[in-house]
Amino acid sequence: MIRLTRLNDEEFVVNCMQIERIESIPESNVILANGKHYVVKESVDEIIDRVVEYNAKIYALAQTMKQ
Repeated sequence: MIRLTRLNDEEFVVNCMQIERIESIPESNVILANGKHYVVKESVDEIIDRVVEYNAKIYALAQTMKQ
């Protein structure tokens, strides 16, 4: 899950595993696999960085659980 910000400054959390694509219009439009979409303040690169960071945390946690 990653935190994003709507254009009205409302924060929300989205399951990043459900992101199908991100369009820059010039705001970022995050489209989910179920067809829902959210226009957010974060840039495409910021969203990608947050997804990578989230996945790294999940991977690190999984590695500690294997031991």
